[in-house]
Amino acid sequence: MVKQQRAVRTRRALIRAAAEAFTQDGFASASLAAISRRAGVSSGALHFHFESKSALAQAVEDEATDTFARITREVAPDGKNPLQGLVDATHVLMHHIAEDAVVRAGFALCRDATRENDAALRRAWERWVEDALGRAERAGQLAEGAAVTEAVTAIVAATVGFEVLGSAQERWLSREAVTRLWVLLVPRIARQHALDTISCGPSEPGSAPRLPAAPHQK
Repeated sequence: MVKQQRAVRTRRALIRAAAEAFTQDGFASASLAAISRRAGVSSGALHFHFESKSALAQAVEDEATDTFARITREVAPDGKNPLQGLVDATHVLMHHIAEDAVVRAGFALCRDATRENDAALRRAWERWVEDALGRAERAGQLAEGAAVTEAVTAIVAATVGFEVLGSAQERWLSREAVTRLWVLLVPRIARQHALDTISCGPSEPGSAPRLPAAPHQK
């Protein structure tokens, strides 16, 4: 049992150290020796858990994907107001990108041109946004003429842009930046009757900025 616990701690330390190294130096420049030193373990221990740098990068992506799945499952469950769930999930995801080295690295690896990857984490986010907007449409929350495809494009492009810009300036990942995005978008995609039910900030009581009516809904 003690050995198993030690092995789990070692593996977690290696994944976190790799995430930090990949974000800071990029996949190509990050060395396994530097990662093992950062994790405080021997090179032998690293190779015991991961046969290659690619395997370590995959472990980082897998853990980031698991965190993403937990965010969407817990923050925006199926029974929740779909548009509010989408807003809340965006806030929590950007917070994790800012604060969680593994999630940040998972997204950074999606855009690292030095390694082969299929950007699975970004594609998972795009699919989830599309599903959330589809549920909002079925619930009668979307404004007349608000196409799901166009809304998905705008939301995914903006949030991926936040992630990229946030790698240099964390203000792009802030609650204020994400709230401003939704203050702009919500009146354009939501029906008038739905506006009062949606907080553009995280949905704590009283936290919603005032939403102007969309021009086509006045």
